[in-house]
Amino acid sequence: MAPLQLTVQHPDYDTVQVTIEGSLDLARAYDFDDSMRRIERDAPGRVLLDLRGLEFLDTTGLARLVALRRRCRRTGRRLVLVRGSQAVQRLFAVTAMNEHFELIRDPAELLATA
Repeated sequence: MAPLQLTVQHPDYDTVQVTIEGSLDLARAYDFDDSMRRIERDAPGRVLLDLRGLEFLDTTGLARLVALRRRCRRTGRRLVLVRGSQAVQRLFAVTAMNEHFELIRDPAELLATA
């Protein structure tokens, strides 16, 4: 499995964009969680999570995304996910999580509304 890599950008004053590459699975889920908690400390109003580079996502990784969603809702942040590969989107669909996340096809869709 590919290692997990996060790239963080700040496309505007109120948005943090995190691009995920590699695998978000049991071995890497809590590292992802720790990284996201550090990012959240900067208190961005919007978190844009780009899943297009995600090669593999298991239920543990999905649970960390759900935890991120819960934290964002609790603190009044907007969490938006850029759709991933067919395999990633299939996991979202099978678990009905696609109904609980705001999903877009391209980051420009969100950034155009800034």
